[in-house]
Amino acid sequence: MRIADVLRNKGSAVATVESRASVADLVAALAEHNVGAMVVLGPEGISGIVSERDVVRKLHDRGGELLSAPVSEIMTSEVFTCTPRDSVDSLTVLMTERRIRHVPVVDGGELVGIVSIGDVVKSRINQLQEDHDQLTAYIVQG
Repeated sequence: MRIADVLRNKGSAVATVESRASVADLVAALAEHNVGAMVVLGPEGISGIVSERDVVRKLHDRGGELLSAPVSEIMTSEVFTCTPRDSVDSLTVLMTERRIRHVPVVDGGELVGIVSIGDVVKSRINQLQEDHDQLTAYIVQG
């Protein structure tokens, strides 16, 4: 299964935030879009990724004053991406090895989607169910 298949099932909408937006704006956007992470956009395109965990960890360190800080202060700048042509298996390896939960999907330099660990698990379960159904049909017919 390819990442394009995952996006076809879940959709290609990506919640984004500008690097200069405040953390308070980020928190509001995370809640509004009901997502756990957002891709951070700067003048040159993707400049980072920021998750609920980033907010919580920094809030613990810096307290309420964090909410007025720009997203660029808490985002992860090293962003691992994939393409629609990549396999779900290769993305699973990347997410496991790098301990990341959200990976933006880029095609031709353009942001075309985002895949979460939940999306990967769901696609894996669907694939296992399809395999099970095919094997069951084969045994019943055989």
